[in-house]
Amino acid sequence: MRFSDFLASEWKPALGCTEPAAIAWAASMAAQQGSGPVRFVRLVCDGRTYKNCYAVGLPKSDKKTGILWTLAIGANLPDSSLGLRVFEQVDAGMLAAATELMNGNGVNVEVDTHQPGLYIDCTVVRESGVGRAVLEREHTRLVRLEANGRIVGGEAAAPEAPASQPLRADVAKLNFKAMMDFARTMTVEDREALRKGANMNIAIARHGLSLLPPRFVEPATQDSLTRLSRLVCAGVFARMNGEAFTVMSLAGSGNKGITVSVPVTLWGREGGYAEERVDEALGLACLVTSATTFQLGTLSAICGCSNAAGLGIASALVMLEDGTAEQVGLAVSNMVGNVAGMICDGAKMGCALKVMTAVDAAFRAATLALSGIGIPASDGIVGATGEASLANLGRLARRGMASVDTEILDIMQSKLKNGLPG
Repeated sequence: MRFSDFLASEWKPALGCTEPAAIAWAASMAAQQGSGPVRFVRLVCDGRTYKNCYAVGLPKSDKKTGILWTLAIGANLPDSSLGLRVFEQVDAGMLAAATELMNGNGVNVEVDTHQPGLYIDCTVVRESGVGRAVLEREHTRLVRLEANGRIVGGEAAAPEAPASQPLRADVAKLNFKAMMDFARTMTVEDREALRKGANMNIAIARHGLSLLPPRFVEPATQDSLTRLSRLVCAGVFARMNGEAFTVMSLAGSGNKGITVSVPVTLWGREGGYAEERVDEALGLACLVTSATTFQLGTLSAICGCSNAAGLGIASALVMLEDGTAEQVGLAVSNMVGNVAGMICDGAKMGCALKVMTAVDAAFRAATLALSGIGIPASDGIVGATGEASLANLGRLARRGMASVDTEILDIMQSKLKNGLPG
C-alpha cells in the first residue's frame, strides 16, 4: 500500500453531505436508464443513511432539506459522472421538475433496518423505462445497475471480478507507530493533494463564519484554540446548511475532512512548524480517522466526527510536537475516555456544535499525553494501549449502541410522520 493509494480511496472531493450526495448519485444513475419525465422514485436504505439525510441542507437547492428532496432532485440530474459532486449541476429547471415530482407524491422512502451497513437501493420510473442503482458498504461502491430489469453495470455485471475492498481495513491493522512511519512515506504529489484538500476545507470554514452571529465568532478576542474550534464549527455549519462549497471528504465524510484538516493545518502553519511536518501530522490524522471509522463502521451510532476525526486531531497534535507512538496512544485513550458517548442523530446543524467540542477535547487530550498523562486502563472502556482503547470503542459502537440507534431512528421517523422537516 502506498500513501497515494490511501488518499485515492479515502481523501475525495464531495459537494454537500455525503449520504444525500450518494443517494442523488444513485438516483441520477437509475434515471439515466430511461427517458422522458420522471414519474416515480423509490428508495430503500439502511437506517443510518436515512438518519444522515433526514434534515440536512442540500447545495444549490434553494434551501431544500431532507431525504425526499434529495431523491426528487437526484432523479432529475442528467450527469451521474460527477459522482459525489453530482449536486454541482442543479439549476432552476431541475428544481422545478423536482418540485413537480414532490407535489405529485412521486417520491417514496423505505427503511430496511436489517441492513448492517450502508445500503442505497434506488429505482426511478420514467415515461419510457425503469432504472435501478444499488450502492452497498461504501458511498461510491456501485454493486448493481439495472435498465428495465436487465443488469447493465456495477459489480453484478462482472461477477468474476473480486469485490472491491476499501484500504480502510488495511489501515486499521496498523499500530500507531506503523501509521506514523507510513505518513512519512508520502510523496511530493501526496503532500500537494493533502494541502489542496485542506485549503478547500479551510475555505468553507472561513465562509461559514459569515453565517454565524458576530457575538459567537468574535475572532479578535479569542485565543488560538477557541478560534480554531469555532472555525471548524463554522465549516460544518455551512456544509450542513447546504452551502455550495466542494469539500475534501475523509473516510466517506466531508465533516470528518473539515474537522481534521482545518485545525491541524492552521495550528501547524500558524505555529511555525515545518511544512513537511504539518503534512505528515495531517497524514497521520487521516490514517487514525480512517482506522477509527473502520472500527465504528462507515455509518455509526456514535458521532464519527467527535470520535474518529477527534482521535485523528489528537494524534496529529502529538506528532507535530515530535511525540512518540506511545504518546499518540495516550492521546487516543484520553479521547476514548472522554467523548465516546456522543451519539450520532443524523447529519444536521447540530453537528457543528459537536465538532467544536471534539476539537477542544483533542487539544486537551494531546497536551496531557505529551506530558505522559493518560486515562489508565482501569477506567471504563479505556484499554491498556491506545490500540486497545480504539478496539473497545469499536465494540461499543457496533454492538453496545445498536438499540440506541434504533430509538434515534424511531424518534426521527415519528417526527417525519407528524409533518416536521425531513
